[in-house]
Amino acid sequence: MKEVLRRALTGVIYVVLLLGSVFLSSDAFDFLFMVFGLGCLYEFKRIVRIKGYHIFIAYLAIWWVFIHITQHALSITILLVLTLAINLGLMAFLFSKKKIRFTKVQKFCIAVLYIGGGCIFLTMIPYKENGFAKFLIMGLFILIWVNDTFAYLVGKSMGRTKLFPSVSPKKTVEGSLGGLIFACVAAYIMARYETSLTLFQWILLAIVLVIAGNLGDLLESKFKRLAKVKDSGAILPGHGGIWDRLDSLIFAAPFAYLTLNIFSYVS
Repeated sequence: MKEVLRRALTGVIYVVLLLGSVFLSSDAFDFLFMVFGLGCLYEFKRIVRIKGYHIFIAYLAIWWVFIHITQHALSITILLVLTLAINLGLMAFLFSKKKIRFTKVQKFCIAVLYIGGGCIFLTMIPYKENGFAKFLIMGLFILIWVNDTFAYLVGKSMGRTKLFPSVSPKKTVEGSLGGLIFACVAAYIMARYETSLTLFQWILLAIVLVIAGNLGDLLESKFKRLAKVKDSGAILPGHGGIWDRLDSLIFAAPFAYLTLNIFSYVS
C-alpha cells in the first residue's frame, strides 16, 4: 500500500508539473523539457556508458538553435530526417537477435538525436502560426497516458499473449490493443474540444502515438535489459527515472510532429 501511495503521489506531482508548465507559459514549457531532456540524457549516458559531458553541450546547442534562433523550414526538415533515421535504425537494433555493439560516434548520435531530437520536436509541436497550442500538446500527453494506463489495466486483467517476451516479459498483445482502443476513444472526445484537428486526424494521430510510443517503451526496455538494470534512474519515487516516464513520448514525438505537418500540408 505504501508503494502504491508513493507511486500515486509522484504521478500526480509529475502531471501537475507538466500541465502547469503548459498553461503557465510557452517559456515554462520549453524550459521544463530542456531540463527533462538533460535528465534523460544523463540516464541514457549512464546506461550505455558514454564518457564525458559533450553530449550535454551538443544537446543544449541544438535545442537553443531550434527553439530560440531558427524556424527555417529546411533546417528543421534536416533535423527531422536525421532524427527519424536514427529512430528507424534503432528499430533494427530492437528487433535484431544479434548482439550489437555501438561505437562512440554511434552512441553520441543516438543520444543527441534519439533523446535530444525527441525532446526538441516535442517542444516544437505546440508552436503553430506564431501561437502556442496548449490544448493540442495537452491532448498528446493525454493520449499517451490513456494508452499506458489502459494497456496496463487490460493487460493485467485479460493479457494472455506475450507481445515481446525477450525484451519486456510483462507486455501483452491484449494490453497493447486495449491501450490503442481507449486512446482512440480519448481522441474522439478530444476532437470535440480541440477543433484544430478533425476527428479523423485525432484518431490517426492517436494510432501514430500509440504505435510509436509502444516501440519507444520497448526500445528503452532493451537498453535497460542489456545494461542489466531495472530502471533508468531513481529520481521519481516508484516510477524510476525521467527516461522511464518519457520513453514513449520521446520516441513518438518526431513521428507526431511529422504527422501534424502532413495534416497542415494536406489541409
